[in-house]
Amino acid sequence: MQISNYMTHEHRDCDALFAEAEKAAAAGDWAEAEKKFLEFANETLRHFKKEEEELFPAFEAKTGSSEGPTQVMRFEHEQVRGLVGKMADAIEKQDRDAYLSLAESMMILLQQHNMKEEQMLYAMCDRVLPPEEKSGLVEKMEKVEL
Repeated sequence: MQISNYMTHEHRDCDALFAEAEKAAAAGDWAEAEKKFLEFANETLRHFKKEEEELFPAFEAKTGSSEGPTQVMRFEHEQVRGLVGKMADAIEKQDRDAYLSLAESMMILLQQHNMKEEQMLYAMCDRVLPPEEKSGLVEKMEKVEL
């Protein structure tokens, strides 16, 4: 099992939910926008929890460093969490302009973040973690809940 395949697939699933929420908000379908946004937020936050509680510590233990890529990713996770809160507020207020503006910022942040993880961090994880450890790690991440 490759960490990069598993985690990249999760990125794509979250991207799809994000796009559905944005489309609904743009159309003024606030019930659907809220539903899809909550799915996006929950799946994204669950993905972050998998990384922060399982993947990053395993990588840091193997490399002996908590500085560098995992530190940057944690910082960016906090930025995303802040935008999630602002976007939820915009949905609650049914403020289309605010939501779409925040969605644009979120999309840019997530694209850059995901690219760094997919092209650098996940590839590094696949290189430094032995196959049996990667399999066990994926099993642990599958069980992570919010």
